[in-house]
Amino acid sequence: MFRSGTQGTFGILCHVPADTFSFSFEGYRAEKLFLNADNYASIKMKLLPAGAANSRRDRLSSLTKDLDKEEQKNWYTGDETYASLLENHFINARKFPNTGMSLNVDRASYSNIRRFITLNSIVPPDAVRIEEMLNYFNLSYREPPAKDLFSVHTTLSSCPWNNENQLFYINLSSRKLNLDSLPPSHLVFLIDVSGSMDMPNRLPLLKSAFRLLVNNLRAKDSVSIVVYGGVTGVMLNTTSGAEKEKILKVIDELEPGGTTPGESGIKLAYSVARNHFIKDGNNRVILATDGDFNVGLKTEQDLDEMISQHRESGVYLSCLGVGMGNYKDSKIQTLARRGNGNFAYLDNFKEAEKVLLKEFTQTLYAVAENVYLNVEFNPDLVKDYRLIGFDNKVGALRDSLAVIEGGEIGSGYSMIAIFEIVPTEANRKATQQSPQSGQFADIALRYQPVGEEKQYNSNFKADFVYSSFESLDKWHRFSAAVAMFGSLLRNSSFMKNNSWNEVLALAQAASGTDDLLQQEFIALVQQTRTLYSKVKKKRGGY
Repeated sequence: MFRSGTQGTFGILCHVPADTFSFSFEGYRAEKLFLNADNYASIKMKLLPAGAANSRRDRLSSLTKDLDKEEQKNWYTGDETYASLLENHFINARKFPNTGMSLNVDRASYSNIRRFITLNSIVPPDAVRIEEMLNYFNLSYREPPAKDLFSVHTTLSSCPWNNENQLFYINLSSRKLNLDSLPPSHLVFLIDVSGSMDMPNRLPLLKSAFRLLVNNLRAKDSVSIVVYGGVTGVMLNTTSGAEKEKILKVIDELEPGGTTPGESGIKLAYSVARNHFIKDGNNRVILATDGDFNVGLKTEQDLDEMISQHRESGVYLSCLGVGMGNYKDSKIQTLARRGNGNFAYLDNFKEAEKVLLKEFTQTLYAVAENVYLNVEFNPDLVKDYRLIGFDNKVGALRDSLAVIEGGEIGSGYSMIAIFEIVPTEANRKATQQSPQSGQFADIALRYQPVGEEKQYNSNFKADFVYSSFESLDKWHRFSAAVAMFGSLLRNSSFMKNNSWNEVLALAQAASGTDDLLQQEFIALVQQTRTLYSKVKKKRGGY
């Protein structure tokens, strides 16, 4: 650590003439620069907004207590990191028994993957977020006890892709809110009408999506519409949900054109949301865009800084992504997560119907925020463990100040987290007996109910109860197929001995014939198998 002189100057001794220096100071954004001893350098650090010092640090999706980030950096393939996400590896439970993950209702990755496959395109590995793929199906919803906000259930079984290992499932469900008794909402539709939105799967698709949403509004709800493109402005002042024709008329008249001044649009939308803020209500900006900001703030870091200033306003941010070719998934995801909201990708009208009609309350009505799940394994039963999905951005792992922060959970939501387990010898012997005994893991759930400032903690004990994979409920086995599919798309090193055929067989055996989403998944796997087999033949195998 170095301190400056009275004039703010530094003199730093270094054994090489040129090196990389990191500058950090509480309340300011850290700067990392490559400097040469022959040149005088002037460094200007940007001031963080009040109360945002902690919110500006890189965000982790999962975090293992006491695990050195330097050790995680060894997971890189040399210096070549092609994907923005770094797959979680196995962790020794004796040294590091404690791992946590940020929970949210995001499902965007699955519909984006479907878009690539439908267009016969290879899926970029960094577009695959397995936790969002699992979220998409809302598997095994279990109503929490009457006085509880959440319920947690666990299952331990064998691993279908590695007979030596086990799978540990954690299923969390949130309370289902009654739509009739929900508090009033003020929704600000923030719609990108720039020139890049002039395609059928962009603005026209969004207009259809918002029509669905408007039809769900009650008289006590209200809507404002803000657009940005050739102009940035308020197209509809706050209007009651009962005046549906008036709202729909404004939506239908939207036309694309001009640049993409996302910064000014977001600022105006938040200003409208604050001016018409409903105390104890659902106040939310819904940003709909392809994410291609080209005027004003452009980079993820700039957008991060801006949206973090609005985080504490009590206004949530939901993001709807559309488009292809110039679709900026990382920017939209950054906005949603920094804005304490959620994120969906609309690849077709059916997906818009799913997100904004069928899953209306899950998408737009949060029951809790800052939701964080922590798992502490019993090292007597767990030798090593690997969290599937919840992979961290490479930049977050490189940032020594990166923190993990909980996400937003909506009404009537069900999520599944899966760990792959390397069992101890004691575990292996015990699984041959029936019943087993002992405690497999401690689970702690931290959350903040909407409208409250207090953080709550709920603790659950996962007993050591082992079941064969074949005896599990279908939804357990289907979720394993989804995780396996995502791992193969990411070209995971843990799936080298597995193929699309195995995913297909597992999904077919575990799916419900009357479940359209699961049947669509099977068709997607079949199409993926054909597509990737053609690519493999063209490349001569790999």
